[in-house]
Amino acid sequence: MIASISDLQQKREKTELVLMNIYNLPPIPKVMAEVLKMLDNPATTIPEISKAVSKDQSLIIKILSIANSPLFGLQRKVTSIDFAILVLGFGEIRNIISVLSMVESFRNKTDKYLDFKKFWLHSFLTGTAARKLAEDFNYASTGEAFISGFLHDIGISIMNRYFHSSFVLCADQIENGEDCTAAETSILGMPHEEIGNFLSERWNFPINICDAILNHHKPERAMSNLVLASIVHIADYMTNKLMIGDLYWDRNIRLSEDAKEILGISSNFEEFVESYRQIFTLQEESVRYLH
Repeated sequence: MIASISDLQQKREKTELVLMNIYNLPPIPKVMAEVLKMLDNPATTIPEISKAVSKDQSLIIKILSIANSPLFGLQRKVTSIDFAILVLGFGEIRNIISVLSMVESFRNKTDKYLDFKKFWLHSFLTGTAARKLAEDFNYASTGEAFISGFLHDIGISIMNRYFHSSFVLCADQIENGEDCTAAETSILGMPHEEIGNFLSERWNFPINICDAILNHHKPERAMSNLVLASIVHIADYMTNKLMIGDLYWDRNIRLSEDAKEILGISSNFEEFVESYRQIFTLQEESVRYLH
């Protein structure tokens, strides 16, 4: 047992050493970086942002697709960037572009170990469900819930990109029925949620988001925000239970009973999950732009 613990500690230290040298996110596309910088400046005007976004036609299409998706449930169709910014506000536009930036920055070639279309669909649907749950449970920041849900599995993408040979070993074990946390810990010394948290802290993400990433499988352990971590956990669980945007990495996911208690879900949980099916179905149909 002592040797086993020592071996795991050595693997963890080796993994952390690699992570310590990942100082920055992969480059963000130039137009997205420019727009994000402008959105951080309170003096920036809507026409200025619209002009910057218009440099990238694909970005326009993606923003309008998200703005018109069930994620926001707008009654009126959004047909221009100016109107999207007006009705959604700088904060939501920033969230959308941040998410799109992450997709572009971490876009790897799909192989038999990770289908990136399915991965980003899972991420987006988890973020969508987290935002809807935040609304339903009167959580103060629906944008924070969306970002936390979207980024909850970022550690998986990091593993695939920076630890690919180890990632392949993990994938083989998971395909053979092993729990993802057990497989990742045995090979890398730490699971994907710790890897995601390790880097999100180094990238100075807000503490609530880091906490939700770290504890999305065990939200009762969250130190910063039990409610947010529980929202992300339930959203992640829903993708698996409804089999919409689910990820094989999570096939052995276990529902935290504490999360239900934290959120005050007292109704029949099966019916509760089923009540979100339409949101998942509609959102899945509207996110082809992630492909």
